Amino acid sequence: MASTRTITANGIELFLREQGEGPLVILCHGWPELSYSWRHQITALADAGYRVVAPDMRGFGRSSAPQPVEAYSIFDLVGDMVGLVRELGETRAAIIGHDWGAPVAWHAALFRPDLFAAVAGLSVPPPWRGKGRPLELLRAAGITNFYWQYFQKPGVAETEFERDVAATMRGMLCGGFADPARSLFVPEGRGFIGRSAATLPLPGWLSEAELAFFIERYKESGFRGGLNWYRNIDRNWELTSPWQGAQIHQPSAFIAGSNDPVISDKMSGKHLGAIERVLPNLKHKLIIDGAGHWIQQEKPAEVNAALIAFLKENY
Repeated sequence: MASTRTITANGIELFLREQGEGPLVILCHGWPELSYSWRHQITALADAGYRVVAPDMRGFGRSSAPQPVEAYSIFDLVGDMVGLVRELGETRAAIIGHDWGAPVAWHAALFRPDLFAAVAGLSVPPPWRGKGRPLELLRAAGITNFYWQYFQKPGVAETEFERDVAATMRGMLCGGFADPARSLFVPEGRGFIGRSAATLPLPGWLSEAELAFFIERYKESGFRGGLNWYRNIDRNWELTSPWQGAQIHQPSAFIAGSNDPVISDKMSGKHLGAIERVLPNLKHKLIIDGAGHWIQQEKPAEVNAALIAFLKENY
């Protein structure tokens, strides 16, 4: 069984789930998730011979949630993981991320190849820095209702999501996040979640008790911290200018579901098609047929097998 504790790293408090002994593996969750999202992977990886640590990321769950929007840049997020490795007394780690945790993992490998020896991303392909600020490019293309844009003004999405946290989390997790037209674009005056969220049936991979865990944690923490990650999208583009065109040379892996809108042509499809441009040492690329966005919860057996095989061969 995984144990939990809170440590100080990079000047903030990080709540951790950890289990096992051996080479260190860090699991970075995305939005709106928690370290609990890795519940199926922690024991499996520990049983395979690894020291597995999954934090509630900055702004989420029981970890610190600084107030300033500027405290959530990619430098802060990667800095937390660098600090975590140090506080754990280690000098080397593999890092794995899902959703927003994937860019953290990719950039950690990019910024600190001396520290992160292997990297895997779930759902979100590696960074390919475009020609301009992402939000500006959206506006220039005539797009005004993409969900990134809806999340920008502090207080707007928070008010919607915190009005009924149970309906919000049911809508996020049970809605499948599988229809790009529904999940990536926000209809005028309707909000991100939609009016039918509270009545959505549970998918087979999620129990009422598991959903209740997410609901209770988000009732305690609110949504501001995680939304602040989105409010640094253009700033992250500016901060990462020194890495324009850079590659990640460590052994790498990518896993996603075939029904995940994040790898659709409307979002990251072109990045997925050119993934080897950023990952010249890509060892595993797995698209799981029929799976959606919450890949490590939806298909734990397949994800665990792929991650263990990757780690055993490359770390």
